[in-house]
Amino acid sequence: MAARKPAKKSSKKAASSKTWNLRLYIAGDSPRSQTALANLKRLCETQLKDDYAIEVIDLTERPDLAKTDQIIAVPTLVRKVPEPVKRIIGSLSDADRALLLFEMNV
Repeated sequence: MAARKPAKKSSKKAASSKTWNLRLYIAGDSPRSQTALANLKRLCETQLKDDYAIEVIDLTERPDLAKTDQIIAVPTLVRKVPEPVKRIIGSLSDADRALLLFEMNV
């Protein structure tokens, strides 16, 4: 699985400051990677509507990108915007924990 372009959920609000920029680091096409991506998409659809962009980085193909966000385990989700930058490691199976950590109370 190659590093993908941002999987944007675009709307006219996409350029607004409310748009969440999320980066998901995965390792290949493993079940855990697939689960993390599916869970992230579900959370974004229910909590953020159209105000988010997801970029998926496959570290098996681009290991050099792990240094950018100091990734030590996968899957790892990094919230770039809104600041401050936040990270969560795991498949995001515990939606309540993910919502709490990322303060998705929009």
